[in-house]
Amino acid sequence: MLEDTTMTCRTIGLLATLALGLLVTLLGAEAPPAGKVYRIGWLYFGVASGDMLGGFRQGLRELGYVEGQNLTIEQRNAGGQAERLPDLAAALVQLPVDVLVAAEEYAAAAA
Repeated sequence: MLEDTTMTCRTIGLLATLALGLLVTLLGAEAPPAGKVYRIGWLYFGVASGDMLGGFRQGLRELGYVEGQNLTIEQRNAGGQAERLPDLAAALVQLPVDVLVAAEEYAAAAA
């Protein structure tokens, strides 16, 4: 079971990296076209700390994308339960979203 979870986490990490690369490629380094509102699906595996999404939002702002103006981020959190990921991903695809980003993050355990 632990091996399956580890494999799922690695797969999600790889997908997040690929999705971010695709997002940068699709949206480019130029300012977004006027009038278009992009919708990003944010699928989150771990316990949400906000740090990862905050950094993502900051990077998008630097490229000219601002939530509420030309960007909407639809968030879904699996709460660390891998079995919830397929349903959450399907819900995001049904919206539909322009790009789907899958991410994971674990809070460090206190020593």
